[in-house]
Amino acid sequence: MNAHLPIVLALAAAVPVAGPAIAGEVTASTETSFTVTEKAVIAAPPARVWTVLIAPSAWWSGEHSWSGSAANLSLDPRPGGCWCEKLPDGGGVEHMRVILVRPGRMLRLSGGLGPLQAFPAGAVMTVTLDPAADGKSTTVSVEYAVAGAPGLGRIAAPVDGVLAAQVIRLKAAAER
Repeated sequence: MNAHLPIVLALAAAVPVAGPAIAGEVTASTETSFTVTEKAVIAAPPARVWTVLIAPSAWWSGEHSWSGSAANLSLDPRPGGCWCEKLPDGGGVEHMRVILVRPGRMLRLSGGLGPLQAFPAGAVMTVTLDPAADGKSTTVSVEYAVAGAPGLGRIAAPVDGVLAAQVIRLKAAAER
């Protein structure tokens, strides 16, 4: 399992941790777990942000996919629905499974992203959309908690960097 650590670090090496568009941080970390949180204010109403959020092919980076193309990503936004990816050889990947849906407000998924699938660990991602009082912007919070395998705490910062980059992409796509 520690053999996967270099893979995770290599995937995250070129990703900026956060920029002016978002605030991201490792909010908890132990030897066997971590939690990262990303927050962004998106200049779009919640309905627009939700529409983009549930279409990961519109905002997730192909560099952080198994196929190399975000066009192969899909998300079925219902309990039990799959955040899946088609592979060019006819195969596929289940990235995460939807466990809670509150359209326009919250999406909760279970599963390890990317190389974290190879760890004996559990993971939960909660995406919350909080509209501004005027309804013209939305604060998006992404919390990703992973636990169960020795060494996980050491990869918290790289995972934070990867997720921060994806939230920046979500913001850009929703504001287009």
